[in-house]
Amino acid sequence: MRLPYALFLSLLLGCSSKSQQSTDDSSSEGQPNEGKPNIVYILADDLGYGDLGCYGQQTIKTPNIDQLAADGMLFTNHYSGSSVCAPSRASLMTGKHTGNGYVRGNYETGPLGFGACLELRDEDVTVGEILKQAQYETAVVGKWGMGMDGTTGEPKKQGFDYSYGYLNQGHAHNQFPAYLFRNGEKIQIPENQNLQQGAFSNDLFTKEALQFISKERETPFFLYLAYTTPHAEMTIPESAQYEEYKKIVKDKPFKNKASKVDGNEWAYRSTDNPAAAYAAQVSHLDACVGKVVAELKAKGMDKNTIIIFSSDNGPHKEGGANPAYFNSSGGYKGMKRDLYEGGIHVPMIVKWPAKVKQGGKSDLISAFWDFLPTVADITGQTVDPAETNGISFLPTLLGQEQPQHEYLYWEFHENPTTDQAIRKGDYKAVRHDPKGEIELYNLTTDRKEEKNIAAENPEIVKEMQIIFDKARTPSEFWKLRSSK
Repeated sequence: MRLPYALFLSLLLGCSSKSQQSTDDSSSEGQPNEGKPNIVYILADDLGYGDLGCYGQQTIKTPNIDQLAADGMLFTNHYSGSSVCAPSRASLMTGKHTGNGYVRGNYETGPLGFGACLELRDEDVTVGEILKQAQYETAVVGKWGMGMDGTTGEPKKQGFDYSYGYLNQGHAHNQFPAYLFRNGEKIQIPENQNLQQGAFSNDLFTKEALQFISKERETPFFLYLAYTTPHAEMTIPESAQYEEYKKIVKDKPFKNKASKVDGNEWAYRSTDNPAAAYAAQVSHLDACVGKVVAELKAKGMDKNTIIIFSSDNGPHKEGGANPAYFNSSGGYKGMKRDLYEGGIHVPMIVKWPAKVKQGGKSDLISAFWDFLPTVADITGQTVDPAETNGISFLPTLLGQEQPQHEYLYWEFHENPTTDQAIRKGDYKAVRHDPKGEIELYNLTTDRKEEKNIAAENPEIVKEMQIIFDKARTPSEFWKLRSSK
């Protein structure tokens, strides 16, 4: 008789901590349901921790996502897989951090890639494959970024029955694409030919998502819905809300050349008011989330569907965007491409009416690589703990005792030297060179990482050094680069 994954880890780790729960004693919205739940994972692109009203945003309006948080559980210590797109998404899909995963940077094959030939391999086990074993129908809609058509990394070879969207993150730099891919086949979009802006990518994704949800089926489904906002380019269809943001948000225009061929130069289009466009993109994303939630309710699926919302990394400063304008990092230091909190500390909201109490809040230290073991735990699948860096957070969702991470680890290879970071309890270690000095911060007393306390804590620094040495698996493609 197999032990549930969370119980196995509890026995293995021998340590646990009670998740911080809401003091609301009211009963959950729905009643427990028999059978496996549907799972909808909605991923924003470059959305900062502070961009949502439920996380403190004052200017940008996000009523639907805020309601999602009110109806479910809001996580305050959740981390992305990396500070850029592809490795973060690979971590989410494979349950491995960037010290052990195969995809550790934004590099892919194909004419729209960034130059190298790394994508998910046949031997990489994904969330899609785990759920296929559990008899789920699986789909990815939106931005994939882990393998072009014809490679081992394309969705249909990684456990997804259906796919629609961008296969490559370079192509996804264009919010009005001339074509997208459906099940590996290039699909032309007439409204966007010759660089016209007739069909916004997120609208196309929402339409596909609603069609998938409403499909008649006898099995549960998993929908990975990866939107492309508020990633640059900072363009969006005109709307009344966009006009309102233009009135209250003033910013200097962003001027840039236009792509000669869709997706091949990744040149973000010019924008008269990039700050207003950023705000409008976030609110448009929020409206899309509202449509997905409404469709689930209309089809009577809402009580037994898990909805998870998060972002792939921190806010960006591209295409004219300025993360300081809206305090998009939520007061944390850094942004996209940083391993400080602003680059990797992201929102996560989980709604599951049958199981999760409304208005819950958790300070559990968790990360993208926890999603795969959580899915396995929910659906009764067996995952070898040696094959994942993650720990199921299902106990937290259910208000039970939660196994804890010994530490979280990241590495980032797109700077002249390799950046690395560790979160261990209250402490965060960062170094910008594998042979350089370790910075140390106490996140409980210094959430902005302003005071480096390494000199006063040599024993903790020594402990972090040991973790830096043991956390990663050597890779011929991702060698640690030092200036010394």
